[in-house]
This record gives sequence, structure tokens and C-alpha cells, in this order.
Amino acid sequence: MNGWSDDTEQRRLSEPPLPPELSPRRAAAASGGVPAQPTRRPAQGDRLPPGAIPQPGSGGDGYGPPATGGPGAAGPRAPRWSTRRKIGYTALGLVVALLVVSVSTYFWADSKVRREVDLSKVEDRPAAGEGTNYLIVGSDSREGLTKQDEKTLHTGAASGQRTDSMMILHTGSNGTTMMSLPRDSYVTIPAFTGQQSHKRYAASTHKLNRAYSDGGPELLTRTIEYNTGIHIDHYAEIGFAGFVNLVNALGGVNMCLDKPLHDKASGADFAAGCQKMNGQQSLAFVRQRHQEADQDLGRMRNQQKFLSTLAHQAASPSTVLNPFKLYPVIGSGLDTLVVDKKMSLHNLVSMFWAMKGVTGGSGNSVTVPIANANYRTSNDGDAVKWDMTKAKTLFGELIHDDKVTVTK
Repeated sequence: MNGWSDDTEQRRLSEPPLPPELSPRRAAAASGGVPAQPTRRPAQGDRLPPGAIPQPGSGGDGYGPPATGGPGAAGPRAPRWSTRRKIGYTALGLVVALLVVSVSTYFWADSKVRREVDLSKVEDRPAAGEGTNYLIVGSDSREGLTKQDEKTLHTGAASGQRTDSMMILHTGSNGTTMMSLPRDSYVTIPAFTGQQSHKRYAASTHKLNRAYSDGGPELLTRTIEYNTGIHIDHYAEIGFAGFVNLVNALGGVNMCLDKPLHDKASGADFAAGCQKMNGQQSLAFVRQRHQEADQDLGRMRNQQKFLSTLAHQAASPSTVLNPFKLYPVIGSGLDTLVVDKKMSLHNLVSMFWAMKGVTGGSGNSVTVPIANANYRTSNDGDAVKWDMTKAKTLFGELIHDDKVTVTK
């Protein structure tokens, strides 16, 4: 017996190893042994073979690791999100939503801007100075007004189009300055080519608002640049209808008057004190001049004060953070606001923000220095004559973005 075992063991050791391609079953057969049987772990629910003895396990089937939860214990739970992670995903979702809304609003607003003024057509322009200069014009355009509107708003039905107010808004490193230009200013209108007649007209001296009547925004811009030396970077104009709609979209503008104001021509009828003006009342306020001792100059002061207040309310959190108020304001303002072809939404926002700064005390409100507010002309009746000594100093300060020292 022992000899046979020794011989068998010796023979097994002396045989060469089997090639790897032989399966365990073939390898076992070749070596004369019994193949190893694979073991299978029964799945959940498998029945034990007859006579088998169940082993301790977690599933009641006698297999698997020991149970830790007792009879009927549930399997491992899915991990729960922490509160911090939930807040993070919520914040991310809000940021994405806000970004989408902001981008959509930008393109919607940009599509409504009326870029109709081509400043590249302006002749003989002065060199650009320091800072940015906006020419802001209020015209007496009746565009969008019905006959009843003209009667209600006391605008009349005059044909053509003229400038009702003109201001240069300068922004730069030395703050913001809003300089009003009286529409009756007696200035030189440089030579120009008529828009309709295409005829060439020689230079002449007239009231400033004559330039707009003869050649529109481009000639008005050239006339202002010619007489001040200030390079106009951007142009913005709003008519009667746009002005009224913008104020109404804001829900009115709060104004405080130090004295009663009555003007039958414009329809102004206000008591002294603080009050909210709707669109119709606001238009009457900025157009009235007959109660003012200096008429046109007094009206300009009211216009400066009103436009600064309007810009302040339009840029307030109660407007900007309220979409039900913001969208109507943007829509009503841009529908009738005419600007130059290179005016971007960023430029518009900067302009309104600068106007808001004037109200907040971070800017100046001035008028071109006047030598004679009742200058008698030979062709245009009474006009406003500038004090050119002071005016040139003021213009130079704006051109070079210096601190403004001339206030009267």
C-alpha cells in the first residue's frame, strides 16, 4: 500500500505541468483526479436542498453574512443629501435662472432701442475730450398722440418738430455735471446741407432750437459742438408721448415744490409741498414757464430737477427688483427714446445712473452762463445771450474733465 502511494506520488511529481489552455476538468481528467466543483451562492429566495441544515444568515435562507438588524430588517439605505448640499443646489438653480432671465431681458431691451441718429454724418467735429458727453433732448414731437391727447396734455397740434429742452450730461473722473442749454440761446448755426432740399445753406445766427427744425438731431449736434467745442459722444431724445408713458409706468414721480405753480398754457396747477405727479402733470410741470420770472431759464431748472428725480426713482431697488414694474418702465422708455447708432444698453444705463447721481448730490446742475436773458435780435425776437468769458471757462473744464468751478 505504502509502496503504491509512494510510486504514485513520485510519478505525479515527475510529470510536466499542464498547459494553461486545458480546463480544470480536462486537467483533472488528464491527471487522473476529480475536478474541483464550483460553489454557487444561492440567490435570495432559493430553497435549501432536502436535508440541508440552514446556516445563520441575513436573508432567512441560511446564506450570507450574519444579520445585524434582526428579523425583517431592511437593506442598506440610500445616502441622504445634507441640508448644506440642498441649499447649494437651490442657490445654483436660482443663479442659473437669474442669468437666463437677465440675458433674455438684455436682448429684449436691446431690440427695442431706436438707434436712428447717425452722428457720423456730423461735419467738422471737435476732437474727443476726456470723459463722456451725452446730449439729452426733449422734443415737442406729437408722435403717438391722438387729437384728444393733444388737447388733454395742452400740447397743441403744431406741425413739424422742435427741441423743448437740451442738456449736456458730462461724466468723468471729476464727477457728473448736467449743463442746460436754453433753447432760445442766440448762437451761430454753421453751414449745412438741407435734409429735404439737399441745398447748401450758409452759416447764420439764430436761436438754438432753429438748428433742430432745419436739420434734425445731426445739425443740432453740430451746432452745439460748433458753439461750445464739446465733442458729443452720444445722443438721446424723448418726445411728449414717451415722457408721459415713462412717468406713468413708474407710477408717478415725487416732487416737492417750494411755492404754488399755475400755468394755463401748459396745464400746470400745483400747490406748494411734496406731491406725486402722473405723466400728464409731469409734462405740464416741465413745460411751464410763464410763472417764472426768467421764463426759459426757470423752466430749465425745473427740468433738471425733474429729470434727475425721475432717473433716481427709475434706478431705485423698488423698480429694479420688481419685474412687474421694471419691464413696463423699460418698455415705455425705450419705445419712444431715440438715440444714436452707437448707443449701447450699457451707455444708456450709465447715462441714467449719472443723472441719478446729480439728484443724490454727487454731481452738479448748471446752466450756460448768461449775459442777457432778454437779448433783442433783429430776426428772432427776444433771445438769450451767453456770457462767453465764463462760458468758455466752463466748456474748457468739461472738455478736459476738470473740476467745474463755473456755476453761474
